[in-house]
Amino acid sequence: MSVSPAIDSFYSRWRSLNDWLVRHQTIWRPAPFIEPVPEWVQSHRELAQLLMGLSDAECAELDGKPEKLASMASQYLPELALYANLVTVPELAPEPADVVAATLPEIRATDMPGRKREQAGAFTAALKPLQQPILDWCCGKGHLSRTLAAQSQHQVEGYEWDSKLVADGNRLATHFGDSVHIHCQDVMAPHVPLPDGIHIAALHACGDLHRQLLLQGAAAGVPRLSLSPCCYHKTAEGRYKVLSERATTHDGRLMLNRDDVRLAVRETVTAPTGVRAQTTTLSQWRLGFDGLLRSLRGVDAYLPVPSYSPKLMHQGFAAFCHWAASKKQLVLPAHTDFDTWLAHGVQRHKDVRRYELIRHVFRRPMELWLVLDYAVFLEEQGYCVRFGRFCARSLTPRNLLLDAVKKKGARERLS
Repeated sequence: MSVSPAIDSFYSRWRSLNDWLVRHQTIWRPAPFIEPVPEWVQSHRELAQLLMGLSDAECAELDGKPEKLASMASQYLPELALYANLVTVPELAPEPADVVAATLPEIRATDMPGRKREQAGAFTAALKPLQQPILDWCCGKGHLSRTLAAQSQHQVEGYEWDSKLVADGNRLATHFGDSVHIHCQDVMAPHVPLPDGIHIAALHACGDLHRQLLLQGAAAGVPRLSLSPCCYHKTAEGRYKVLSERATTHDGRLMLNRDDVRLAVRETVTAPTGVRAQTTTLSQWRLGFDGLLRSLRGVDAYLPVPSYSPKLMHQGFAAFCHWAASKKQLVLPAHTDFDTWLAHGVQRHKDVRRYELIRHVFRRPMELWLVLDYAVFLEEQGYCVRFGRFCARSLTPRNLLLDAVKKKGARERLS
């Protein structure tokens, strides 16, 4: 394992991302789903024309290749030419053979979805060697716990608040003879018990759950913290708070709310084709209903409606509109032309998809802004930090790893 960059390197990179995001917030802040024609369209007409001229096939390709779209759009937004450098991170993924060796065989992966099994294997391989007892934070049924245990000579403990998952996880560990024990523990408690000399690991703990790991683990001075964060927007705070002192005191710091932060994880690269098609249809219906509602209310403003069960989609668009109207205590006119409004929704979806493309260029930079703040925080707390990508985006877009070792006595660990 190589020595981590100095704290100034992490902070300098965070600051560059911060200033770049601030300069372009008029592009990525407006949500086209809510704002049919974002204000930037008037000031960047050529960029809007580029997007509107894309075919559906080009949209599908470019959504998975933001670096290509950034290059295309840089003729109208020159600073987008910086995109490739801004999002480049160190490669921490081990050799494929090492990943395979660290992945639980399918015969031992009961109740573990294939993609989760591979993610746990890639994460574990990137952390080896495992030299301390391990605590799997927010462990669910212990899929990561059992993967880690197979690669460690030490006991693996797990913390999970759902008692059913705890029971299922301990049953699996006993069945396969894994050195794993899961405890029923709310990690959001004010003082989470942390054993001495523990290595805390978390794969895709969401929002406040992984921030609690950072805060509690650093406060306790645990020897090692390893996490791949996820769902940054899942926080009790309406206004997002950075963790590091240097980010907190930076003049011109980006100010984000939960909806802004959600942009960082707006990707469906791993979703099955059927789920993507279903999501598209529901989006078209919501936009069609939105147009209908704006017309009926005489108010050109988005009115959110609750989640709609995909199980009800067979009832069709008209049934969805009646359901959505009822949630707002509204009754639709008997003569409503649902075909017209469905066509409106389909067209709006095409426009939204193209306007969203340019927003999606800013997804990874925002995620890096979030995670580099964590890296700076850990350095401030006395840790040496490895930061980079532990697997390919095709396995999971949430593929960033922070691996932090307490500096006291860390020279041997990091050599």
